[in-house]
Amino acid sequence: MAGLIIAIHLPEPPPAGADPQLWRTATVDYGGVQQQVSLACLPQARPGDRVLVHVGLAISLVEA
Repeated sequence: MAGLIIAIHLPEPPPAGADPQLWRTATVDYGGVQQQVSLACLPQARPGDRVLVHVGLAISLVEA
C-alpha cells in the first residue's frame, strides 16, 4: 500500500558536514495511520506524493 506524504521535516540543525537532504524525513499517511519515514533515497519527494515504504525508508514514488 502506498502512503501519502503530508509533511516533510528537516533536522534542526543538520549533523555537522552532512548533506541536509539525506536527513529529511516525512510524515506519511496510510488512510488514517501516520508514520515518520526517511526520504534519504527520494530527494525529489514532495508533500502530496505517494510513496512505497520499506522498513521506515521511502524507496519509490508511486504514480496514482
